[in-house]
Amino acid sequence: MVRMPGLRAVLSRLRRGVDLGGRLVTMNQSRLADADLAALVPEWLDWAGAAQQLGVTVAKVRTMIREHELAAAVPVPGAGQQVPADFIQDGLVVKGLPGLLTILHDGRYDDRECIAWLFTDDDLPGRPIDALRENRGSEAKRRAQAMAL
Repeated sequence: MVRMPGLRAVLSRLRRGVDLGGRLVTMNQSRLADADLAALVPEWLDWAGAAQQLGVTVAKVRTMIREHELAAAVPVPGAGQQVPADFIQDGLVVKGLPGLLTILHDGRYDDRECIAWLFTDDDLPGRPIDALRENRGSEAKRRAQAMAL
């Protein structure tokens, strides 16, 4: 009897670009890490701007990034880390964003890949960040869970 690997193991290997025989496979989609964030995200905030909008200190913003309540990336070389402005709504972090970031980080996505996925219009009707901002985050969370396998 041949033992087949579980679906989770197969998906994890394919995501990393390795087939069941241990050979590298090519990906049809461009990797999220290679996405042009400056083109995907319309507006960015530096940490001080994010702190001001949230009514907290810059140190608290740094903590929020470290604890995956927010995500930050360098949109263009030499700019320094910034937070997408769409992550903040009415002086608060968008509802559901910290949980979604945790799901993606558990699937070994880094902040840059998380931001690229949130601002890419693929399968959902609209971008996942728009769904979160409009309180329609359930489908975005389900897709994030499937990706993180």
